[in-house]
Amino acid sequence: MTSNLLLAPRQVAGRSDLLERRLRRYHPRFQGAVRALALRHSRLADLAASFPALLFALAFPRARLDPARAIAGVIDGRPLAEAAAAAGVPLWLRKLPPEAFAGPIPRLPDGELFRRQIANHLPRSPKLTPTWLQLVADAAELAHEPVAVWIAREFIREPERVKTARLRSICLWAWFSSQPATLGHDLIERPWTPDMRIDAARAAASDWLTIVALHANLGRKAIADMWLRPGRMAGYEFMPLDSIAAIIEEAKAMRNCLRTFGNSLAHNQARLWSIRKDGERLATLRIARRYRDPLPNLVELKGPDNVEVSRELWWVARQWLHKHDLSQIDIGQFDWGTAPLNRGSWMSLWRPYWLAKRRIPFWLPMTPSRQVLETL
Repeated sequence: MTSNLLLAPRQVAGRSDLLERRLRRYHPRFQGAVRALALRHSRLADLAASFPALLFALAFPRARLDPARAIAGVIDGRPLAEAAAAAGVPLWLRKLPPEAFAGPIPRLPDGELFRRQIANHLPRSPKLTPTWLQLVADAAELAHEPVAVWIAREFIREPERVKTARLRSICLWAWFSSQPATLGHDLIERPWTPDMRIDAARAAASDWLTIVALHANLGRKAIADMWLRPGRMAGYEFMPLDSIAAIIEEAKAMRNCLRTFGNSLAHNQARLWSIRKDGERLATLRIARRYRDPLPNLVELKGPDNVEVSRELWWVARQWLHKHDLSQIDIGQFDWGTAPLNRGSWMSLWRPYWLAKRRIPFWLPMTPSRQVLETL
């Protein structure tokens, strides 16, 4: 019979080998610190098997988070839930393997409903997990927990289609989708819902940002100087598209991209007109300078769905244009990128978000910024 005295060293050696195999599963860059912590006490070492995320978080805590209390709790044999709470680690991370962690674990949501839902969307590939964790954390911070669950699901479905660079705009649009008493919500044509796929959400968020940019560029007042006067020519009526409402209405009716002209209008690069006959919209006209010509020109004239219009309508439009004394029209253009955004619209758009989040993030400042709009 083998002596228990002979088994003890073998058991110790076996546990040591098992621990080492577990520690080697952590990212090579962090193994040293994780190993050093695990070797401080057997209960800390046990975390490598029972709660790999907690051991990692104690070895590499988030900024401004002191792990000392959580470490002491583990050593004292306190419930892991207490140590995890002290370390800011949700219990639902227990299911993730050591390979999942390639940097400090971000602050993650941990509501009761969220815990039940996120369990269905945990990544199977350790290589994808760091990106998945950051996306979930960012979506919860930028929007709310339902969006975090949604982005977790979409990333698992098609990781190559979830672009982190577009997450802020999608999360802003999704957040305003649930805020009906805000201007940002009023500008949404297709709101976020949990059953949407990522491509549809990206397209809807992009459409919303286009309208947001139109409001930021033009504000609530009508364009005072349309360069030309409304009028009639050969039975056709020329109507100014001099406000956000008029531009959006024309864009919907004519199924064109007029909503993207906010920058051009704000910089005095163009003016937009609607051509109608007997109340029917027939074409949309863009007036602008052409090449080095300082006078207004007919630059674009398109029918519904951007189809080409007749030679007759071009001739009528030119006759209407030349009814004006073009020599007296001074198109004072701004250098591109220098036209100021409307501060009132900017504040009205983003104030509800700042108040709800109790902060003004650097990427969405109080001062109106074209660079911010372009990078959202």
